[in-house]
Amino acid sequence: MPAERRRILILGGTGEARRLAGRAVETLPDNVEIISSYAGRTARPQNPPGTVREGGFGGTDGLANYLRDAAIDMVIDATHPFATAISDHAAKAAVAIGRPRLMLRRPDWVLPEDAQATFVNDMAAAARQLAAQGGRAFLSTGTQEIDAFAGIPNVWFLVRLISEPQERLPLDAYAVITGRPPFSETAEATLLREHRIDTLVSKHSGGPLPAKITAAVVQDIPLVLIRQPSAPFGAHVETIDDAVAWIQDRL
Repeated sequence: MPAERRRILILGGTGEARRLAGRAVETLPDNVEIISSYAGRTARPQNPPGTVREGGFGGTDGLANYLRDAAIDMVIDATHPFATAISDHAAKAAVAIGRPRLMLRRPDWVLPEDAQATFVNDMAAAARQLAAQGGRAFLSTGTQEIDAFAGIPNVWFLVRLISEPQERLPLDAYAVITGRPPFSETAEATLLREHRIDTLVSKHSGGPLPAKITAAVVQDIPLVLIRQPSAPFGAHVETIDDAVAWIQDRL
C-alpha cells in the first residue's frame, strides 16, 4: 500500500527558504510534496525545487482556506524577518485550522566591536536620523520602505534594488543600482568608495553578516540599522537542519 501523501507549505521568498526547499526535496520521502510560496514582487525570481506557488493568499482567512483546501499538513514560515504581515497571518491561520507551524528565523548579526551602529525601531526613525545629519547614504532596505525617506533635501541616496524601478522613486536626489545578493566584500568596498558613502542604512535582517556591513565597518562608515520586529507566537528554529528535523518528527 503506497504511503499517505503529505504536503508541506514553505512560505518563502528568501535564500533560506530556497535552501530549505532544496534540502527537503533531497532528504524527505517521495510521498512528501514541498510547495514553496512567495509574494511575486520580484522580477525574475529564483525558483526553489519542488512545486512553486506565486501570489498572496488574502489575509489570515484566505491562508486558512488555502491550507484546508490544498490539504497542507504543516507550514514553515521562512519569510524575511521584516515580512510581518504574512508571518502573523501564518501563525493565526495554522492555529485556526490546527496545522503545525514552524518559523525559520535568522539569528541576530554579530557586529564587529568597532562598528559605529545606531539602532532604530522603524524606517521613520532611520529617516529622521539621516535628515538630522545629511550626507550621502547607501539605502539598502528594499523597495517597500523607500517612501519613508521622501522629502529629505540634504541627503543623496544610493539605492540598490533587485530590478529597475518602474517609475521615479520619491527621493529628492538619488541613483539606482541593481543586483542580486550575495555580493563580495571587495565589490561592496569599491561601491562605498566610488559613491563617497558616509552612512549605510539597512534592516538588521540577521543571519550571516553581509559584506556591505563588513565593508562599511572597515571604512569607518556609520551604520543605521532598523531592528527586527518581534516574531509571532509559536515554535521557531534558526537553522535549516533543525527545520528539516522538525518536519521529519511530524511525518
